Amino acid sequence: MTQQPYGEDPPSLRKSLGVVDGVAIAASSTAATTSIGIGLGVTAGVVGLHLPAIMLLAFLPILGIAGAYSRLNRVEPNAGNGYVWVGRSLTPWLGFLVGWVNIVATVAFLAYTTAVTGSAMLQLAGEAGLHRVAGLVLDPGSTAQTTAVGIVVLVAVTLTAVTGVKTAARLQSGLLVFEYVVLLGFCGYGIVTGPHPFRLSWFDPFAIPSASALAQGLLLSVFCYWGFEAAFTVNEEVRDPRDASRAGLITLVTMLGLFLLGSVAFQRVLSEQELAGHGAQGLAFFGDRLASQPLAALPLVALMFSAVASLQAGVIPTARGMFAMSRDRTLGPVWSKVSARYGTPATGTLLIGALATAVAALALVIPRLADMIMATVNAVGIVVALSYALTALAAAARFRGLLREDWRQGIRAVVLPSLSAAALLTLGGYLAWSFYTSTDHFEVSADNGWFLLLTPALMIASGFLAAAWAKWVRKSPYFRTGHGTDADAPQLLATSN
Repeated sequence: MTQQPYGEDPPSLRKSLGVVDGVAIAASSTAATTSIGIGLGVTAGVVGLHLPAIMLLAFLPILGIAGAYSRLNRVEPNAGNGYVWVGRSLTPWLGFLVGWVNIVATVAFLAYTTAVTGSAMLQLAGEAGLHRVAGLVLDPGSTAQTTAVGIVVLVAVTLTAVTGVKTAARLQSGLLVFEYVVLLGFCGYGIVTGPHPFRLSWFDPFAIPSASALAQGLLLSVFCYWGFEAAFTVNEEVRDPRDASRAGLITLVTMLGLFLLGSVAFQRVLSEQELAGHGAQGLAFFGDRLASQPLAALPLVALMFSAVASLQAGVIPTARGMFAMSRDRTLGPVWSKVSARYGTPATGTLLIGALATAVAALALVIPRLADMIMATVNAVGIVVALSYALTALAAAARFRGLLREDWRQGIRAVVLPSLSAAALLTLGGYLAWSFYTSTDHFEVSADNGWFLLLTPALMIASGFLAAAWAKWVRKSPYFRTGHGTDADAPQLLATSN
């Protein structure tokens, strides 16, 4: 390992990636197969048979967020992305918060995906006729069993991620090809042969039962899109910074198509009760409805591959975000150690895997996998919406001079990100309020509003505490250099075209 002392030129990462590599990493991080196989069932439990509507509606603010990421990346490619951009354009405190909540949200996501991976593997074992090991009945709905199996996989993919994003991207590209072939084949067949009639009301957001259901459904859908920005976390390792922007946008549009295809296919094949009632086993149930064994197991294999790729894709951007924060001394120096052999933040990558393993073990307090999934998705949805909104506001602040220079560019660079940020902040705030007013007691349960609100509240509060430590104990220069750069925005954009 090599590490530059504070005060010298910061360490850098090895440039080796192109657009295809970025798409593979971002698509794996978004994990369309996992989102379709699990996220659609969770969301259907909230919005009913209006999955296409909610996926389309959530895409609109996310598209504005993607535009903000793309423009900011063009003028300042940095592994810390939102952490750096928000810190410079708004305030270092909010910039640090963006970096922090992305870290803790991804660690929570890795713990969730660890259990999902284990569940898929136990389901596959059951399909193969293996229902008991050493007297233990295998249960894909048990958080303890699924976490134990998933941790083994998490360790393996973390070790692979240490060797570099090029190796990881190649592995993920192979997994993605298989996933998408299976997903497109089964969903296409389901749309054609499903017993339930197609209805235009599926695309009507006004038919969603209530305002709270709409808000929660939108944030759950935002969670499904979350991950496209992973392409921007490796922007220091691409040969051309614009490749990261292209990869992020290509991934986002691809996810929209896949989510709409999956939404319609699931609603053509499954009833509302079936769709909402199978949780982590929804994709396996969908496959059984469309084919007999062994073909019916293919969606389950695709889910397992998606979860494995998502684990690795979650480790990679988190380690690089912490690498960027460590360079600014907002985190400890261990996170900016670069492997002399692989040119990656290897120590940080290993530590992220260890943290995710610890959080996965803590999640055992929720015995049912379905409840753990619901609690995690709600918590991560709120903090991701906050992170996206702050990044969009950073873009609006940084490029506001374009409203005077070129009003057309100003609308795209300032107005649209501002509207997206306002929408996400309103949704997150409304959902937090609905959680708070939904109960009068605390209980560790996925249907207890105070419990659902506690996790994102702790994530955000811990971010401000960590920022205070970085400012006054570590004495990070980041908190003295977070200046806005509005004055040079038009020139920066012009030279980056």
